[in-house]
Amino acid sequence: MSRPSSSGYAQRLAARQGNGWKRRVPNPYRWYLRHLELGRVLEVGCGVGRNLGYLEGAGLGIDADPDAVNICRERGLTAFTPDEFEAAPASFDALLLSHVVEHMAPDDALALVRRYLPFTRPGGRVVIITPQERGFASDPTHVTFTDLADVARMCAAADLRLERQQSFPLPRAFGRVFVYNEFITIARVP
Repeated sequence: MSRPSSSGYAQRLAARQGNGWKRRVPNPYRWYLRHLELGRVLEVGCGVGRNLGYLEGAGLGIDADPDAVNICRERGLTAFTPDEFEAAPASFDALLLSHVVEHMAPDDALALVRRYLPFTRPGGRVVIITPQERGFASDPTHVTFTDLADVARMCAAADLRLERQQSFPLPRAFGRVFVYNEFITIARVP
């Protein structure tokens, strides 16, 4: 995970998450993640814990930024740096990488997926979420624009079985103007 390792980045994420309007508007992302019924989730690149909070205790996070991990812990979430993380093989029902792979080169993203796949049980799901054009342009730490075709190639290279891909929450055309439109890929571990 090659995101910047600084309190500035983690603090910026925490501040963006706490925007007043975001707390008052129904959240389609929270609904969608819960609707997937992923079981016990290992979230790689958990940041300050937005998705871990949505999972309501059914997730454990890993992030390379110790400041982000500390913010997760302050919020009562379970998170570790990669050096602290220990788990038995196949101990999670799903692997989640949400807004992670666009922060690195494609080969590094594939290596990251491969590194954590052994912790996902056979038949478990892998969920990869990346921003569309407007969202990608909104963060200067983004490195590689990663669309559905790119993620499909990554899944094939990791020997995952592609289940479905979609634009969320709006149709694909909105990704050029709406910051929060995302590409979502769901695959299965053989």
